[in-house]
Amino acid sequence: MASAVDIDAAMERGYRHPMGPLRTTDIVGLDVRLGIAEELHATLGERFAPPELLRRMVAEGNVGRKSGRGFYEWSE
Repeated sequence: MASAVDIDAAMERGYRHPMGPLRTTDIVGLDVRLGIAEELHATLGERFAPPELLRRMVAEGNVGRKSGRGFYEWSE
């Protein structure tokens, strides 16, 4: 298990991504990412099924920066 900060840091340092995938998802919106994953799943099959964690976070209203909480806490 790793924290969101650790996962993002590994991707930034190890793969030279300008921003980690979880921070990016928070900025884009978890609801948007879920919609994309659901379309990929319907079109391309089970391999692209959205993670249960993503479904749960969206159902709870934790959709990232626009709601103030996602994988990170966002404040004004």
